[in-house]
Amino acid sequence: MKKKLLSVFIPLLLIGALLGVGFNYSQFEGDGDTVTKEKLLKQLLFMGLEKVHYEPKKIDDSFSEASFKEYFKQTDPNKRFYLESDIEQLSAYKDQIDEDINFGNVPFLDNAEEIYKRRTEEIKKYTEEILSSPFDFSIEEDFETSSDKRAYAKNSEELRERWRKFLKYAVLTRYAGRIEDQNKAKETAEKEGKDFEEKSLETIEKEARESIKKNYDDYFVRLDRMTRDKRVANYLNAAISTYDPHTSYFPPKDKQDFDIGMSGQLEGIGASLTQTEGEVKVVRIVPGSPSWKQGELKEEDIIIKVAQGEEEPVSIEDMLLDDAIKLIRGKKGTEVKLTVRKPDGRITVIPIIRDVVVFEESYVKSAISITPEGKKVGIINLPSFYVNFNQAGGGRRCATDVERELLRLKAENVEGIVFDLRNNGGGSLQDVIEMVGLFVGEGPVVQVKGRNDEIEVHTAPARPAIYDGPLVVMVNRLSASATEIFSAAMQDYGRAIVVGAQTYGKGSVQRFIDLDFLLNDYYADYKPLGSLKLTIQKYYRINGGATQVEGVKPDITIPDIYSYMDVGEGKLPYVLPWDEIKSAEYKTWNKDKYDLKSLDKKSQKRQKENPFFEELVRGGEQLAAERENTLQSLNYKKYADRQEKLKEESDKLEKFQEKLEGYEFTILKDPQSKEFSATSEQEKEEFAKIQKESEDRWKESLEKDDYIQEATNILIDIL
Repeated sequence: MKKKLLSVFIPLLLIGALLGVGFNYSQFEGDGDTVTKEKLLKQLLFMGLEKVHYEPKKIDDSFSEASFKEYFKQTDPNKRFYLESDIEQLSAYKDQIDEDINFGNVPFLDNAEEIYKRRTEEIKKYTEEILSSPFDFSIEEDFETSSDKRAYAKNSEELRERWRKFLKYAVLTRYAGRIEDQNKAKETAEKEGKDFEEKSLETIEKEARESIKKNYDDYFVRLDRMTRDKRVANYLNAAISTYDPHTSYFPPKDKQDFDIGMSGQLEGIGASLTQTEGEVKVVRIVPGSPSWKQGELKEEDIIIKVAQGEEEPVSIEDMLLDDAIKLIRGKKGTEVKLTVRKPDGRITVIPIIRDVVVFEESYVKSAISITPEGKKVGIINLPSFYVNFNQAGGGRRCATDVERELLRLKAENVEGIVFDLRNNGGGSLQDVIEMVGLFVGEGPVVQVKGRNDEIEVHTAPARPAIYDGPLVVMVNRLSASATEIFSAAMQDYGRAIVVGAQTYGKGSVQRFIDLDFLLNDYYADYKPLGSLKLTIQKYYRINGGATQVEGVKPDITIPDIYSYMDVGEGKLPYVLPWDEIKSAEYKTWNKDKYDLKSLDKKSQKRQKENPFFEELVRGGEQLAAERENTLQSLNYKKYADRQEKLKEESDKLEKFQEKLEGYEFTILKDPQSKEFSATSEQEKEEFAKIQKESEDRWKESLEKDDYIQEATNILIDIL
């Protein structure tokens, strides 16, 4: 369907739309051209970016070249489809994408799709031929797993060889896994005195190869079924991603999936996933989720295969993220097995029982620790800056819950408090503002700057601090956003000692624009169009420095395994830079003045004498070196030996996580636990069981947590 192209007028009131103030668009002028849904979508998206994005781009040749490169990084991240000559041919359009955005008359996407489809047909034939014959895993040959270290294939012969090695590597990983499973099953049978029928290596290789063939038969079917709307969305997102890492277009289905994930009600594994260069990466484990409780899946893991219980695993390499997520989701109580590649290159299978998120696990927790010196220390753990206004009775807010726990710990006469914000990815801005006030009283907390340099200072409520005792705040590389606002404020005021690793560096604010909301009924035939998520502001500390990229650097550093990985805002492409503005007016905390140099010296001495931290540093340095080793042997013995060595290295650190000597931990029961509001004895018993399991799990982790021990020692140093 086509309509007359009407020059779409995005009023300045679009900012009102961002803030929830409605308006209807009715001012149009005809220019005689026709408009398709694609043209309208482009116009809405890029005019929205121009009017509202924090740092709008000039749509010119420079923008075009960046978009051109990003398109191929997203559509062929592993350089397994396009030839070098294809890229050269399409380079005629690399400075014309701006014209396509503005006028919609450049055939770049059509031509790129036509070449991609042609190459796909060739590759189908390659895979059919390659997977029809057995692989010889005794041959000495290697496969380069890093796309950054590969150029596009020069011709079809080179492309076929690339696919041969890739498919051989895929079969090898499955072949090795099946041999390991068979050996375990054989060992179990022998222990139980049962007969065991052992498969030959030839049979195992054939089964592994047939399994991979089925995976790629299905993969090519999905490629054939990809709609024009999805391809257009990928194209537009390639261009939009050049604004910053957090700005993107969400087609209607993708926005629905995003909302489900944010609500935490999804019956799945409870992990936030992203797709980078064709790989599905874990970026966050949701507290209280099945993944969190199972404990093996971690941030930065790459999911490469998904299996439903005992069924054959399905490769999700090069699969669209929404298709991969469909495989991972499932009914409550069912099992999903994820084959993941750990950051050190180790391949492991992680079984997870799907379930809903247990919100009680994500709420604030507190405990009392009696140290070997007889000191009484309070511990507060906050997994996220949560708020839930939709819940019956108003829901729970973390600022209110933390205030309650502070008062409880004060009533227990603790001598100081360790506030644990490790792995806390952020949340409610209003709650973090109020929470800072609990420790410093009234005063500025964070500065927010918009695109027109307008600066707003957010201030804690006019009330005195409710806790003025010694305070240590724990952070790590995965502490982000609201956590960085809190820890930066504590540091700027001199209110607490911040310990751990440099934080993530997420210092920007995003909002969603519902594109349908911008159109009147004249364009009803084109709805739904989806949503635009875009960056509109940046956060600044009260001392004037941005938290963007730099995050918060701790007063006392404690080694963190994620510091040895490519984790953090600064590692992302097209990131907004760090900068600074004028400092807000504030007074530093006068009650306690800490000698940070002396405290740091004592802490570093203890860390060097602690075998756990010594092993962590050694393992971290080895991990960093291993990440550079991207050449993978296709020889089974060498592959298996390397995997065994990586597993041994991974297990070493766990051996040092022994129960801390001389520490006693008492978990304070959550006074808002559902067991206290249950309407029946059965409900009360069920909720009490969940609560007890949660308390026991946390107590067990505290008893082996060397980070908590060192944070407590730092607190004791200032008492």
